[in-house]
Amino acid sequence: MLGFLPPLMRGLIALTLLVVNTLFWCAILFAVSLVKLALPMHSVRARIDPLLNAIATQWIAFNSVWMRLTQPTQWDVEGVEELRYAGWYLVNCNHQSWVDIFVLQHVLNRRIPLLKFFLKQQLIYVPVIGLAWWALDFPFMRRHSRAALRANPALRDQDRETTRRACEKFALVPTCVMNFAEGTRFTRAKHAAQSSPYRHLLKPKAGALALALNAMGEKFHSLIDATIVYPQGAPTFWQFLCGRTERVVVRIRQLPIPPEFAAGDYTGDAAFRSTFHQWLARLWEEKDAQIEALRAAETHGAPSA
Repeated sequence: MLGFLPPLMRGLIALTLLVVNTLFWCAILFAVSLVKLALPMHSVRARIDPLLNAIATQWIAFNSVWMRLTQPTQWDVEGVEELRYAGWYLVNCNHQSWVDIFVLQHVLNRRIPLLKFFLKQQLIYVPVIGLAWWALDFPFMRRHSRAALRANPALRDQDRETTRRACEKFALVPTCVMNFAEGTRFTRAKHAAQSSPYRHLLKPKAGALALALNAMGEKFHSLIDATIVYPQGAPTFWQFLCGRTERVVVRIRQLPIPPEFAAGDYTGDAAFRSTFHQWLARLWEEKDAQIEALRAAETHGAPSA
């Protein structure tokens, strides 16, 4: 444990270990990916994809090693005991910081299959890791403004087709499809601009969630609903590396997915769309209340629920 070092030193050590860990495992990942690229048959993918996922799992495991080595963070995690490393899950979480991804990977790694995220198209250009996401079949989504969608409604089909193709690949081996329903990181400015009815959340965007459920709903065992609270405020990634995140609270719960969501037409059926929005709104109200209770418990020093 290097908690005795100054924050700047801890940050530099953590960043160095992260870079070395990433380069090492990505070199192996890219070498294996060449086989899948050269032989794109389903029979080959069924053998190669579990190996690629195992490589990514090792990368996450070694990230947890340097986190434990350099971070004095206190982890308060509940709800992971009932998870099992089998099958398919849809995972949803509130979103406040890039740190959220490392938090989720840290607490869920080897408890459920590898998390696959919906990513913005621009992230494919991130050096090394963008190519790794591509090799692991993370779906890259194009973000279109409302004005662009009104001018060209056909643009909506791009993300639907991307989701459909990604979910076809996910169906080959057990996978967890990860979605930040808010679509962007929470800030007070965004919260005010949206006039969000929630205290600690932005309005959820139902489209990607509904598309994933429509494409793979019968595969998913359940929805894993994750809630992350940073009692001292959401850290930047650099603050996290420097060990300035004193405490992280994570609550995990499994929820049943209504079976009708696997067959509903979110785009073309207004009644189904309304039902889906109501279901997601109830989920968001519960999550908002949970965050409020966790924050209140942290403030008053009481055991959090």
